[in-house]
Amino acid sequence: MKHGKKYNESAKLIERAKLYDTTEAFELAVKGSTAKFDETVEVHIRLGVDSRHADQQVRGAVVLPNGTGKNVRVAVFAKGDAADAAKEAGAELVGAEDLLAEVQGGNLDFDVCIASPDMMGLVGRLGKVLGPRGLMPSPKAGTVTPDVAKAVTEAKAGKIEYRLDKTNIIHCPIGKVSFGAEKLTENFDTLMDAIVKARPAALKGQYIKSCVVATTMGPGVKINSNKYGA
Repeated sequence: MKHGKKYNESAKLIERAKLYDTTEAFELAVKGSTAKFDETVEVHIRLGVDSRHADQQVRGAVVLPNGTGKNVRVAVFAKGDAADAAKEAGAELVGAEDLLAEVQGGNLDFDVCIASPDMMGLVGRLGKVLGPRGLMPSPKAGTVTPDVAKAVTEAKAGKIEYRLDKTNIIHCPIGKVSFGAEKLTENFDTLMDAIVKARPAALKGQYIKSCVVATTMGPGVKINSNKYGA
């Protein structure tokens, strides 16, 4: 694969075969950021599980201490007092049948979808619309809850969902380059602690196989994941 001049210059800072300590890895990732915009920093964690088995699924949500640096737009399916509470908490879109019609009509201008439990019969009709976009509310992610106001507040504060893809890798944004290495490391440690606690009981052998951090336009930096119980 051919890369641009700036990418290649950043890649020279990194030893491809080396496993870096967490802070050093983020320092290199930040230093290698050359884009004119504030790049997102993502981590890619390969686990030693098999996502084809129900008892080896890894999925959950965690609030990052320093947020994600993203302005999160929230849609909430709720009625009555719960709807009022969601609005007060800052949700951009709140409703029931009316919101269902909006989403079916193509309004997907939101990053997180939350629902009170009594609304899931309604929200279930949107499975084919929300599911492929990763927006379907889920109890495991804390987005199906009677306390929708708390869920909205957490989403706004930097709550992210982690889940396996088909290749047994978790991809998560954990902040922006402007955060600096220290805040990015704090967010990363919080995410990793949550993933370690979510280790399936059925798994035998190595859990965390590898971990790479990269900015939107920059090269990947391998992290030594032994401290996280690899």
